[in-house]
Amino acid sequence: MTSHVNWTLLQLQAKMQSRINQCRGGERNVTTRQRERATERHAAIDRADPRPLHQQVYEDLLASIRDGKVPLRGKLPSERELVSLYGVSRITVRHAVRELIRQGVVRSQPGKGLYVAENGKGFELEVLRSFTSTALASGRAPGHRLLRLEMVKASLEISRPLFLAPASDVIVLSRLRLLDGVPVVLQTDWVPASRAPGLTGLDWSVANRSLYAELREIYGIEPRRGQTTLSARLASESEAEMLELPRPAAVLTVDQIAFDERDRPINMTALVHHPDRYPLTLLQSATGDFREY
Repeated sequence: MTSHVNWTLLQLQAKMQSRINQCRGGERNVTTRQRERATERHAAIDRADPRPLHQQVYEDLLASIRDGKVPLRGKLPSERELVSLYGVSRITVRHAVRELIRQGVVRSQPGKGLYVAENGKGFELEVLRSFTSTALASGRAPGHRLLRLEMVKASLEISRPLFLAPASDVIVLSRLRLLDGVPVVLQTDWVPASRAPGLTGLDWSVANRSLYAELREIYGIEPRRGQTTLSARLASESEAEMLELPRPAAVLTVDQIAFDERDRPINMTALVHHPDRYPLTLLQSATGDFREY
């Protein structure tokens, strides 16, 4: 077991040492106490441990975050400070930090630094709210990679829920959704082509393009109600690869249909969620007065 860094003490020590060095004109004499502090800084790293150094740094940072030593929205020490705290190279620190970002534990704010991501409460399950809106409301940067965009003849499992005749034209829009550049959800939407002519002609490579925003602004279509089915299963090889999950891995699946004010289906959506990076929260109240805890 590795010990965890006391961030408050170490930051105070760093400030005190900086002032001492300034007063001494940059003098770099190391006292016995300073050597003891250096040992404390490196206590989380065991060079006899068979685990790679970057993994030890990653696991210690993760433990410090989960134990509350670095709070939600709290700022992590800079790269230089982490190098000093752990007594490792910049490459080792960068490797550990990249893994924290990849796991969605921390996020980078350009020009400001690294901050603990506010993932503790999960993301509220709302069929009438787009992924883009949910991400922005949570202070996260939405994005996507376009996987598929085409018009096809709907199979019965698609045409029936959308109240369409068999083999009707539907638009298929499949994307890998990102939060702060990290893959979190595989999303596929089926939209009746008759309701959104020209939808395939839009530039879906734009990172923040929202399907619901386009339906509302271009076609005057607004979702008014919806239904959702939740389930779980093992991820396929391709799903695990795109969501960066180890094999075998479980995923949360969400199937949704949205309807307009006249109860006509707008779109059908199939989502495959990374269970750790994009957990879902369902709020319920007998009075309709919701409060998050």
